Amino acid sequence: MADGFSGVDVVAEPEKLLVIFRWRRDPNVYAFEVAFPAAPRSPWTGLPVSSADEWAVEVLAKLTEELATGLVSRSRRKVREGYVVLDARDAPDVSPAGFSLSSVPLVGLPSRPRRRRGTHAEELVPLPASETGTWLAKVGMDVSVPHRLIAEDRLACWVQAYADEARRHRYVGHAVASWEDERRGAARLDLVQIRPGVPAEVRGALVHVVVRTAAEDGALRVVTAIDDPGLHPYGFQAAAGGGLVFGTVDTEPPPGGHG
Repeated sequence: MADGFSGVDVVAEPEKLLVIFRWRRDPNVYAFEVAFPAAPRSPWTGLPVSSADEWAVEVLAKLTEELATGLVSRSRRKVREGYVVLDARDAPDVSPAGFSLSSVPLVGLPSRPRRRRGTHAEELVPLPASETGTWLAKVGMDVSVPHRLIAEDRLACWVQAYADEARRHRYVGHAVASWEDERRGAARLDLVQIRPGVPAEVRGALVHVVVRTAAEDGALRVVTAIDDPGLHPYGFQAAAGGGLVFGTVDTEPPPGGHG
């Protein structure tokens, strides 16, 4: 099963099966729906299966693949009976058309590779802050904030956006979040930056990925002092003490269909 998966229950409903689970340190309890088959075929590959047990194994294989490709982040969400039902069918891509998002690498090969006796394997090691995100700095991105957070051991996540097609400035934006406390129950969206002329949807996608990454790492809320009405469609609301806050525990469908 996928790393981070923790099974809670399996519930049979009249027309479908619900696999209820927890994901990493995310505070939500999730459910994955699988329709009962009209024919003895795998819900994953469509190939014939010879027993109910084999069908159940294929259900878990399908769920494993879905989780590995971002099921929790990209799915539509519906709160029901205390858990969040994930629906990935026809869900919009997290990344806008023509762009992709990924975490900024924080590890790499050491400058002097250490090789074990009898092998040529090289282990990845944490990079010095000054060596991370240098490609972003070259196209005008401000990397001083994530570099400071790395030095303070408070970096929660650092996500970058880049254009899929070859162009001179391939990297087009990034977003950074930090941990607010040692217990890592709250994260702060510190920075969202995109290059001039880049669609606003890329900014929204960066925010979405940062929020979901923080939630998967255990954050109950994400706060920010960034004063941007464009954050509201992604679930941020005005906080009592100023700024904006996003609650990562789903209690109702978030505004705009995002979560």
